[in-house]
Amino acid sequence: MIRLPEPDRPWVMRTYAGHSSARATNALMHRNLARGQTGLSIAFDLPTQLGYDPDDALAEGEVGRVGVPIAHRGDVAELFDGLRLDAMNTSMTINATAPWLFALYLDRASEEGSAWGALAGTTQNDLVKEFLSRGTYLLDPANSKRVSVDLITFAVEHVPRWNPINVCSYHLQEAGATPVQEVAIALATAIDVLDAVRARGVGDDVLARAVGRMSFFLNAGIRFIEEVAKVRAFSRLWEGIVRERYGITDPRLARFRYGVQVNSLGLTELQPENNVYRIILEALGVTLSRDARARALQLPAWNEAIGLPRPVDQQWSLRAQQILAYETDLLAYPDIFEGSYVMEQLTTELADAAGAELERIVADGGAFACVDTLKAELVASQAERLRAIEAGDQVVVGVNRFVESEPSPLRRGDDVVHQEVDLAAIEALIARLREHRRQREGRRVVEARRALEEAARSGTNVMGPTLELVRAGGTTGEWAATLRDTFGSYRAPTGVGAVAERLGRRGRSVSIVASPPPRLLVAKPGLDGHSNGAEQIAVAARDAGFEVVYQGIRQQPADIAAVARDEDVDLVGLSILSGSHRTLVPQVLEALRAAGVTVPVVVGGIIPPPDAAWLEEHGVARVFTPRDWRLDEIVRELVVLARGARS
Repeated sequence: MIRLPEPDRPWVMRTYAGHSSARATNALMHRNLARGQTGLSIAFDLPTQLGYDPDDALAEGEVGRVGVPIAHRGDVAELFDGLRLDAMNTSMTINATAPWLFALYLDRASEEGSAWGALAGTTQNDLVKEFLSRGTYLLDPANSKRVSVDLITFAVEHVPRWNPINVCSYHLQEAGATPVQEVAIALATAIDVLDAVRARGVGDDVLARAVGRMSFFLNAGIRFIEEVAKVRAFSRLWEGIVRERYGITDPRLARFRYGVQVNSLGLTELQPENNVYRIILEALGVTLSRDARARALQLPAWNEAIGLPRPVDQQWSLRAQQILAYETDLLAYPDIFEGSYVMEQLTTELADAAGAELERIVADGGAFACVDTLKAELVASQAERLRAIEAGDQVVVGVNRFVESEPSPLRRGDDVVHQEVDLAAIEALIARLREHRRQREGRRVVEARRALEEAARSGTNVMGPTLELVRAGGTTGEWAATLRDTFGSYRAPTGVGAVAERLGRRGRSVSIVASPPPRLLVAKPGLDGHSNGAEQIAVAARDAGFEVVYQGIRQQPADIAAVARDEDVDLVGLSILSGSHRTLVPQVLEALRAAGVTVPVVVGGIIPPPDAAWLEEHGVARVFTPRDWRLDEIVRELVVLARGARS
């Protein structure tokens, strides 16, 4: 029997953790480590990701909802209390404010006596996918790339074991990317960044170290045979790029290094117990092939289509990894796909197609320069995916086939099956932040911010003055505001307008015959940048004959009301996925009343049944959740509401 002399070591096992406050998240991380987790994976809340302090008016309702709020070095000390950073492998899902959070992490390491050279972990620091899918960008593409490269060059020199960028194709798949698009866009991002490092005139050794610390964060979908081939294609193409474009032949530096979170896009609110099987099968796609196995893995929880997972839900996901690694014989054998004709042919097909797409993106100026085009292509791919599900061509068990169901043992009526945010902890956090500002030396903060601005304007690496601002007691909001004031604001493309050119206007089973056609405003209030749902509603409504007004993410209630008034819309649709609907929806309703707009308002998002009832009691005409997956049915209801508004 062909077996390895010794079983392989398991991958790094993570659970994605962060909520309410640094203290609550610290307790959760300690519990997860005690249960056998081998690496930290920190989720930050939207204000932290976008550079706002918890007491900023723009952060209201968002603090602590989708991750941990971090405003200053005191929060970081509390977050890592009782954890030696030189003994941790820490992944931080942070992008636009990655230099700031990395500086806070380094400051904490110095305070506890951990040498920077001993630190291991990752800052995601991938801004292309923020423009294309998640929306937590701070600056325009050109300056985003510049600041990202500042972090990379600084880390390569001062924190050699750290992965300063984690090119993240995970969210590309969530936004609708096919395997070919996922591979091509991720590799184009890596090339764009490394070319920018080389353009700074660094030596060959620095470039080689930057290549060697390049890591990737992939998505693993339910078609797990195809996912195995995708990872193999990724590896084949990456090794060729490293060798041919950057002249690096050392296999240790050329290796394709990647971690994974398996797919959340396919998790369903309907029959949510089915998600357990989906998660396990998706994990196989990135663990079965020894030659293309993930170095780190985190699994979502069964109830993420319902809300933020509880500690027990995270434990289930961790136990699934442990059973796979320690109870099965997965780690005992060489690559079981070696010599497989099917796998080799599928890998070659994917590599060839992705390679051609990659060449196109690079020839058009690179990933950062192609944000507008790539965004439209992903919106179109997502529209095609949803059409296939609606038509029944793509089967989703429990949703469009085998829908008959017993009541789920994991979800009973309106019972809370997700983590609730601790509002008292958030109030205490804000009070502590204000006390922090009173106690620090204000002049030192002003000087540090001035130095940061000068570095940003002159092209000097921003990491040095960022570290000084951390030590001076600066805050997340002050760091980000300094860069916003220096480089200006930016609004990314929505991709919706270009879909008609790519897919054509495809009539839906419901259509509008009216002159003039009704006008629908699709809006995303607050800081939530996950725009996939809003974009697809906009596309479907347009196909049905609506005139659609959609101006992208991060709109304030007053702005939404002004657009509704000025565009004379018949219906307003709000998309909120961050859990802040109880705060933001009443604000929008009040702003609409103040602007004299009296049209129906509908809301879509991850909204528990009690909250949906509460919203309807407070004036919302209809609430849509992930269980409302048929776009034609949603559009049909929108037509009825719009006609009622006109009559």
